[in-house]
Amino acid sequence: MASGCCGTKKQKLNNSSSVPSCNGSSISNQMVALPEMCFFCFDVLYCHLYDLAPPKTPSFSNDAYPLFVTWAIGKDKRLRGCIGTFNAMNLQSGLREYAITSAFKDSRFSPVTRDEFPKLSVSVSILRHFEDGDDYLDWEVGVHGIRIEFINEKGNRRTATYLPEVASEQGWDQMQTIDSLLRKGGYKAAISNEVRRTIKLTRYQSEKITVSYQDYMNHWNSQRC
Repeated sequence: MASGCCGTKKQKLNNSSSVPSCNGSSISNQMVALPEMCFFCFDVLYCHLYDLAPPKTPSFSNDAYPLFVTWAIGKDKRLRGCIGTFNAMNLQSGLREYAITSAFKDSRFSPVTRDEFPKLSVSVSILRHFEDGDDYLDWEVGVHGIRIEFINEKGNRRTATYLPEVASEQGWDQMQTIDSLLRKGGYKAAISNEVRRTIKLTRYQSEKITVSYQDYMNHWNSQRC
């Protein structure tokens, strides 16, 4: 199921995706995320906005990973949509799906428009190296993304996540990040140390590639030569 990754506008997404089932294959240090993945996301969005046939199958890897697609807008790169999945998906179909989902179905924002297209940038995050944390502080700001699972004040199980860059971009320490995630996940009561200690935390790392509209156009023009 889809999850929102960022909380910089409104923190009201309740994430409910299951913990990813990492397939036990050997961990490779080779980079998975490539600029071509971002160019493909732009292609997909353009075709959708202008009611064109979907772009052809890309040439990058089709291995399966959890992934997120983030759209930002303007010179200050304000968040415009960010949705992904913790379930491993084949990259080609996963990016095709979430390029659209993050642009049109992030409930914090209105759908992306044609007029906005030239002002966008897109980031692809490939999530890797999932580990169970010993407690809610068993992770490092700027290195790990975190996904927390907790029981809210009504006794319901909830989850929420931030990608690795969020805490650093917001200037948060570990405690501020955890408390923000609890609020993002819908926890409305007072947050105490007892509440924090009940959190089940999963940490992960991501490879992130970002491409601007100008980068995309330069790439597109180079393909015509």
